[in-house]
Amino acid sequence: MQNNNALFRRQRGISLIGLILTLGILALIAMLGIKVAPTVIEFMSIKKAIVSAQKAGSTPREIQSSFDKQAEIGYFDAISGKDLSIVRNGEVMEVSFAYTKKIPLVGPASLLLEYAGTTAKSGIVTKKLE
Repeated sequence: MQNNNALFRRQRGISLIGLILTLGILALIAMLGIKVAPTVIEFMSIKKAIVSAQKAGSTPREIQSSFDKQAEIGYFDAISGKDLSIVRNGEVMEVSFAYTKKIPLVGPASLLLEYAGTTAKSGIVTKKLE
């Protein structure tokens, strides 16, 4: 009997309040992930589309047109071909983009995500060629 009492006194665990708080925090993180995941998937699609558009065209207009076709196929509408920055770097046309996405959370609180991408090897987004 004495060993059982000592065993019960040593047992530790999470209390009901701790469990509720932990589940609440996990639920908030999951809800945030559910709202952010589609914008990340869209961003990845746009990055693939600019690489494809860069390979398909040799002039800014051809690249924009190719990007718009990729946007129709990929079902994304965050940016269009006219929003792309296209700069000639020697023989290669470098394509870049930048945009923001605002995700409403609760009441007046919202999350602002800033996305940018480029086909340049340096990874630096360049200015737009008119």
